[in-house]
Amino acid sequence: MPIRKNLAANLRRLVSSHASVAAVCRGLNMNRTQFERYLQGKSVPNRATARIICDYFHIDEDELYRAPEAAATAHPTLLPIHQTLYENMMRGPAPAIAGGTYFTYFTIPDRPDLLVRSVTFVRREPELVTFRRVTRWAEGHRQGGARVPGWHYGVAISRLNWIYFAGINRRQTREPSVITVQWAPFSDPVLVGKAFVLTGSGPACVSVIMRQEVGRISLRQVLGMCRPVSLDDPLLDQIVVSLVREGQAIPAKV
Repeated sequence: MPIRKNLAANLRRLVSSHASVAAVCRGLNMNRTQFERYLQGKSVPNRATARIICDYFHIDEDELYRAPEAAATAHPTLLPIHQTLYENMMRGPAPAIAGGTYFTYFTIPDRPDLLVRSVTFVRREPELVTFRRVTRWAEGHRQGGARVPGWHYGVAISRLNWIYFAGINRRQTREPSVITVQWAPFSDPVLVGKAFVLTGSGPACVSVIMRQEVGRISLRQVLGMCRPVSLDDPLLDQIVVSLVREGQAIPAKV
């Protein structure tokens, strides 16, 4: 298979685990038209651009161009303990959560009046549930948009009626992130639990609430809603407000 077709097939496979082609282009800071040419096998990136793509997807350059069937079956050699950890992380049962878009709210240590609202994109596959979570904090300037300190990718697994979201931040520090939640006993579906995250003052354990977005809302609107939000905001999900104010989502001290 020609190198361009290999590249196109491998890129389509890599992009399929992300929310959209547009989201990937934003993450790469790359022109959408040019990236589409790679996806369609019409062009091949230069060495510098290929390195950016490989860094983004965390792959080696040879995986970008090798035959798709080889890329799908190739796995790095792992030491026995690493292999065991990997298999335990990827092994079922799959968590009882539907694929889709979930607003994810984090409490803020020492700021009981605020929540950080991020968005989690959950993707269900036959034997695996993966996710991407985007977190924004500060509003940027005219061209830069909001700063995105959190761009986590990972897997979701189920253990003892808890759902664990374990991921790595592909932005900035690449720190690990772990969220553990379970379904709250309400008529409306809502997940509540704890998260281990990195804050401006260091690692912290905070409360977290997840609610699926089932309305018709664009990706642009969803990402625009990822920001700190006051508990007094009349547009904030009232179930989330009640959970926080009734003490079922109390900020943990660092």
